[in-house]
Amino acid sequence: MGQGWNWSGFFDYLFNPYILSGALTTLWLTLAAIAGGLVVGCALALARLSRHRWLAAPAHFYIWVFRGTPLLVQLIIIYTGLPQLGVKLSVVESALLGLILNEAAYLAEVVRGGIQSVSVGQTNAARAVGFSSAQSMRYIVMPQAMRLIIPTLGNSINGLLKTTSITSVISMEELLRRTQVLIQEKFMVLELFIVAAIYYLLMTTVWDFIQRRIERHYGRAYGNASEPAATATTDVVLEQR
Repeated sequence: MGQGWNWSGFFDYLFNPYILSGALTTLWLTLAAIAGGLVVGCALALARLSRHRWLAAPAHFYIWVFRGTPLLVQLIIIYTGLPQLGVKLSVVESALLGLILNEAAYLAEVVRGGIQSVSVGQTNAARAVGFSSAQSMRYIVMPQAMRLIIPTLGNSINGLLKTTSITSVISMEELLRRTQVLIQEKFMVLELFIVAAIYYLLMTTVWDFIQRRIERHYGRAYGNASEPAATATTDVVLEQR
């Protein structure tokens, strides 16, 4: 079976429930990791932008460590190192924790860059008309920052769909891990790896379509008018108030 290309085996495993289940695991792992990473990343970004050194310095250190070391190393430390400190995590918990902590470091810089792209003068103008810091961030800064954050965030999700394959090293039952298990049993290396590649390509293609729709939505909402986005947003908020 392993001596040449096996068309029958290729088509059988192209729609195999075992492989499909691994692909679904890759999907939910990606969604959970990006959601958790975004929450932690936003907190880190705000901490990095803080005037208080006791907030900014730890956030900078965290980002430096997690961006400067490979995800593979981080996963192994979490999965094999934490139990030595009395913290026992399952494979799923270890995979999620590793992906979230790693992704947060990158998303923190994405969010920080988006926030800093908005002119300080617009924030000052919002404060001058009575907005609090939280209101300025919510109604003035973030709507404009999202135009820069969304494309990069979308690319992060695309990359994360493929990066989840690294969790196979700690036996996470995602798409690549299940592909490897079948290869060991059926000895159809090329056929099964191409099946896995098709699934990854399908998932990233679907997400690319969704991402374009989201980007067009934010472009219509904030980027198409001749009036500056901040002014338009301020007018909307003043009406609400």
